[in-house]
Amino acid sequence: MAKIKVYNNDTNRMETYYRGEKEAMPYVTNRTLTVGEFRGSSKSNLLWTEKRAMVSWNSQRYIYGGPIPVGFAFKRPWEGGHGTFSQHYAGLAFDVGQTLNDTQRNNLYNSARNSGVWSYVEPKSLTPTWVHFDKRRGNPACSTGGYPLISNGSRGSYVMIAQDDLNTLGFDTGGLDGIFGSKTLNAVRRYQQREGLAVDGIIGCNTWRSLQEDVLGTGRTSTTID
Repeated sequence: MAKIKVYNNDTNRMETYYRGEKEAMPYVTNRTLTVGEFRGSSKSNLLWTEKRAMVSWNSQRYIYGGPIPVGFAFKRPWEGGHGTFSQHYAGLAFDVGQTLNDTQRNNLYNSARNSGVWSYVEPKSLTPTWVHFDKRRGNPACSTGGYPLISNGSRGSYVMIAQDDLNTLGFDTGGLDGIFGSKTLNAVRRYQQREGLAVDGIIGCNTWRSLQEDVLGTGRTSTTID
């Protein structure tokens, strides 16, 4: 049984669900994306995403008109497996179509590109044997791309990433709830002070880069929480 945190972009609230591996992800229609498919190779009992990503999946599945095999979707940063600022860590990205033939995969790619439901569809030159699409949001904090700036009052998947990073590094945020409150703010400030960063409690480019580089692929620690 997985615990799934979903940021509802319509209500600005974090929601919690408990689902079995063969059950549909929250907001997914007709069980076209199960918890197990979304989980992929992640070993975590806690998963997270946002409603808008699930709604985009529904639209993509309807437009494509057939099953979409999922190779990779969710990972927690300390599990690694993707780039520093991967949207997979936010639960907003899908690598799909690995078991399709070239013609089928090309059709899926064109469908995703033309659908208009995704924030980003990776060029085929970068994904020769799969199709990547994601529902990233916000302006990147770094000029080179990545996650958006978050601060006190922010909510959603990117806050989940930051809280996961901080707790894994030993900076207690009081839990993983996707809400940037006073405890997360204090944890950010303590981390920034330790790393010699500007102690402003804001997770912008430099703090994001430092957090992710410190955590990525290190594995679960004694302070990692679900």
